[in-house]
Amino acid sequence: MPERDQTRINDRIRVPEVRLIGEDGTQIGVMKTPDALRYAEERDLDLVEVAPDARPPVCRVLDYSKFKYEQAQKQKAARKHQQQITIREIKFRPKIAQNDYDTKKGHVERFLRGKDKVKITIMFRGREQSHPERGTALLEKLAGELSEIAVVEQTPLQDGRNMTMMLGPSKAILATGEEHHAPESNGKAGTKPEKKAKFVEAADDELEADIADDAQDATDADDIVDDAQDATDDVAVAEAAVGSDEPAEATEAAE
Repeated sequence: MPERDQTRINDRIRVPEVRLIGEDGTQIGVMKTPDALRYAEERDLDLVEVAPDARPPVCRVLDYSKFKYEQAQKQKAARKHQQQITIREIKFRPKIAQNDYDTKKGHVERFLRGKDKVKITIMFRGREQSHPERGTALLEKLAGELSEIAVVEQTPLQDGRNMTMMLGPSKAILATGEEHHAPESNGKAGTKPEKKAKFVEAADDELEADIADDAQDATDADDIVDDAQDATDDVAVAEAAVGSDEPAEATEAAE
């Protein structure tokens, strides 16, 4: 339900006197409210309270319907020129393979060209947390390669097991009149098929990014299994060395 207009006009103004401003902006002065109403009626205009907290309240003579229409048009024009910024997120691993890096870099570039901000997250696991400089180097590399279309709005920041960086579209990208993910269309702009195409393309981008993340997670899982197997082998060697008759050699083997 639309919000009710709380502006007091004409007979809704119940105070005994008001400070009146004429239709041309001139200060008429303080007068009794009935006299101010009569002044507005003689000009076929409305008496509108514009400063209710003043003592006495300030009222202006104007065409209130026309005033409301002009205000609504101004607000509509302002909303039309506002740019809606969406924040996307792309996740990397410190040991990401080059082909996966190139794929995710492509997603970041596409989002930036669509005038979205992109949160880059480096996910550390296990012993990777002891080498945060690898994540920093990866983020700086990405920012450098995208410097023509991106600005770093948040430098690499460590947050628990993750490291994040925020990239925003450059001024050159924001200055363009490109629509976000707008496909070419021979029909009227803004039609339902075009809007549907935008949503489908955006969904495909997200799905492709998720698939790349899943593939990286699978690779990381294999790495974790390999690390665990290496650790098990190390323990077995150490245990064998402890039970050996040659302590010096056992110690050397354990190392």
